[in-house]
Amino acid sequence: MSLNHRIQAVLFDLDGTLIDSAPDLGAAAEKMRLERNLPPLGLHAYRHMAGAGARGMLGVAFGMDGDHAAYEDFKTEFLNNYQAAMTVHTQAFAGIADLLLALNRHAKPWGIVTNKAERFTLPLVQTMPVLHGAKVVVGGDTTPHAKPHPEPLFEAARRLGLPPEACLYVGDDERDIVAGRAAGMPTVAALYGYLGVKTDVQAWGADFFIEEPLQLLNLLELP
Repeated sequence: MSLNHRIQAVLFDLDGTLIDSAPDLGAAAEKMRLERNLPPLGLHAYRHMAGAGARGMLGVAFGMDGDHAAYEDFKTEFLNNYQAAMTVHTQAFAGIADLLLALNRHAKPWGIVTNKAERFTLPLVQTMPVLHGAKVVVGGDTTPHAKPHPEPLFEAARRLGLPPEACLYVGDDERDIVAGRAAGMPTVAALYGYLGVKTDVQAWGADFFIEEPLQLLNLLELP
């Protein structure tokens, strides 16, 4: 059976897969540096760690990890900065709008499963017209577990009324592929995403790899 006939819905990670949010995430951390009279690093410095959220941004901006005594205070400040300016520069990756339109045209419902908390995810989805067609949105705090645990993917499948194996999951981080495999979903690694540093993507165990969004249509054999 072809992938097209096996797959009844497509689920996507958000940051680094559907949208390029790195500029606004980086700007939230840069604001903290500037307010402490530290020189700017430039938004390019943050891009490779954008998929790691607050932890990644604070690591770049201040060399700070979650064990640092001030981490929780810095994290709260960062998240407040980000929430106040989430859509200044954030946009869908090139090809995403056409990809989602094609899925809609072929009656392949699609949704979002992200580790981004609902307080950020839901406003982003509501604000960005390209995301309005999502049939399901599961955030990092929608269920008791976040990826790489499979529960968020199970929840998305339940909301769609589909068995997990009928859903394809696309993401740009190893935890996406780990979660998808644990949920029994075929997985696609988005090589155009953030990926992190010194990443051996081939070791993730994804079933497929795409270098740009519209290649997903080829995998699904959709014109």
